[in-house]
Amino acid sequence: MPMTHSRAYSMRCAVSPCAARLIAAILLAAALFAAGLAVASPAAQVEGYMAGLSSWSADFAQTIDDGQGKILRAAAGHLYLQRPGKFRWDYTDPSEQLVLADGKQIWFYDKDLAQANVRDMDATLASTPAMLLSSSDPVSSQFDISALPASEGLQWFRLKPKRAGADFQSVKIGFAKGELSQMLLVDKLNQVTRLKFSAPKRNQQFPPDLFSFTPPEGVDVIGRDGK
Repeated sequence: MPMTHSRAYSMRCAVSPCAARLIAAILLAAALFAAGLAVASPAAQVEGYMAGLSSWSADFAQTIDDGQGKILRAAAGHLYLQRPGKFRWDYTDPSEQLVLADGKQIWFYDKDLAQANVRDMDATLASTPAMLLSSSDPVSSQFDISALPASEGLQWFRLKPKRAGADFQSVKIGFAKGELSQMLLVDKLNQVTRLKFSAPKRNQQFPPDLFSFTPPEGVDVIGRDGK
């Protein structure tokens, strides 16, 4: 089965994500975030968490449900973020897939299908979850931010894209003890992508080639040279 636009879109929503399904990839020192919770505005709290963060990595578990709780798809893997504008979502389960942004282009690669999609990064991606996590721009420049009641032991915020025509309705982000723990993305079809993060690491030094991708020999590339 060839990789369709909808399949590539669902990968970008991971992130939600992406990141990026993409995600926007929200990361700061826990002490700074916790210190501001009681008095800061929702926007200041979320943007405070981003301050001083240059890179982040974590394991992730992803589910997509129909909006009524029925799980449609599930996946897992590892993500890497480097600000500004670079991210890598390595899907390992149930199959090997890759969503990678090198700062100029975004690649969607499916190993089993031997197929890759590539597109330029542009303003239409600014309000995606993957860019939420990896962008150096203020979160409030792309999203309206509001605080939500605590639940599941997490401090929650809702982010709604300011740009008309975004591929999703809203993103909820949940923090546990000052660390990003979950993201929930609701798309235009009311499907919900949930990302749970574990084993996070901050401000690591990544190899220079981590955010570059060269399609293996024999891979069909869609989106290059007008294809």
